[in-house]
Amino acid sequence: MPPRGLRPVGIALVDKPAGPSSFAIVAMPRRRTRARTGHAGTLDPFASGLLVLLSGAATRLAPCFVGLDKRYVVDVDLTSTTTTGDPEGDVVERHPAPAEHELEAAAERLRGEVELRVPAASAVKVDGERAYRLHRRGVEVEMPSRRSTVHSLEIESYDGTTARLSLHVSSGTYVRAVAEALGGHCTTLRRTTVGPFAVEEADDDPAGASLLDVGAALDRLPAEALDRVPASVRAGVLAVAASDAEGAA
Repeated sequence: MPPRGLRPVGIALVDKPAGPSSFAIVAMPRRRTRARTGHAGTLDPFASGLLVLLSGAATRLAPCFVGLDKRYVVDVDLTSTTTTGDPEGDVVERHPAPAEHELEAAAERLRGEVELRVPAASAVKVDGERAYRLHRRGVEVEMPSRRSTVHSLEIESYDGTTARLSLHVSSGTYVRAVAEALGGHCTTLRRTTVGPFAVEEADDDPAGASLLDVGAALDRLPAEALDRVPASVRAGVLAVAASDAEGAA
């Protein structure tokens, strides 16, 4: 029988509300099950939407899920920038909002392969320390750029100050960096998909979220995602999942 921390085994889809941190959401099912619990990519506290949680032995499959493309719906205030790129930061600059044709031109420059500056309030390490910790202490650092793919960037609406955008981006893309590149900051952010998984499938109760069958979840992933974890590891996780299912029967 596998160690207690490896059970229950599965993938949970959770609709995170705005407010709590992703780590607070992860802690809810972990406290209930006492199983290893991880995530496949965090959301900032102010953001909402899909979190993919991995339970028990399924945490070994994290690389399969972390690198998936993601989709977001985001509101961007184009009259100011902030220190964090979101509503939690201090205002850095106020300026007139762009005309609609100027916004569309700026959006066009951000479609495809782009270099985006990593936000100061991020988990990227600078000289061995997390950038957000340096930011909280008021330490100014030169943040690196990261190459990202913006598969699509659509302007759903624009009222002259705030634009609602629909984004499809590669893993690791900072949506706050997209907002900053447009000359504004995020006011709301909602993740709607992670790879083939959609927020419509998600549970809004993290502590009691049901678990997807590991095999069925893996079957939905592209081959390149599966290849991020050795076949022997995947087989081992599936074996533990089968044992878990037999024990629950």
